[in-house]
Amino acid sequence: MLNQARFPDIVADTGTSSVDAYASAARHSARVKRLKIVLPLAAGVIALVFAAISFIRAFLPEELQLETATIENGKIVMQNPAISGRNRQDISYSMKAQRALQDIANPDIITLEKIHAEMPVNETLVATVDATSGIYDRGGNTLDMNAPFTISMNNGVNADFQSAYLDIDAGEMETKHPIAISMNGGSIIAQSLRMTDKGRIVTFEGMVRVNVEPSAIRKNAK
Repeated sequence: MLNQARFPDIVADTGTSSVDAYASAARHSARVKRLKIVLPLAAGVIALVFAAISFIRAFLPEELQLETATIENGKIVMQNPAISGRNRQDISYSMKAQRALQDIANPDIITLEKIHAEMPVNETLVATVDATSGIYDRGGNTLDMNAPFTISMNNGVNADFQSAYLDIDAGEMETKHPIAISMNGGSIIAQSLRMTDKGRIVTFEGMVRVNVEPSAIRKNAK
């Protein structure tokens, strides 16, 4: 899943003596073990995050259940829009927002406020998205999550983003703001992230910190 990762702030120590060299090698080996455990998991999480957020594009006006709709400042304002149904595996999904605003002059631009969505990833895994706002461009099939949002899954994975920009057709996602991902056995924090090729390449940058619980390392070594 993870073909590329950049960690400019995770570097090996250097020394002149054989003892220092051995200690440096041991520390490097420990870091490699931690990365081998966390990075594939983190890459998988990012791919799931992309899929979960992309689900918001299903929020099209003709499919919405609305309580009321008004026109304000050149925009159609829809109160409490909601959508629900079942996927091909007959697993239910749902999404709702406090408001949806559609620009009359450019109807492809839809702004959603206070979003809550529950999306099945498979028969047992469910992703929950809570976002302050998002701007969906139907023409370009892009989604600008321009405010903080969280992704939580029922397997213990949590991802906190300050923002993210998704090009859904290209399978790309990018954020230039800090992210934090936690999961059973470890966590990863970075100042920016870029995902390409639908999750096959994930790049973390800027003061990257990886933490792995000792039990996860022992389990992986068995």
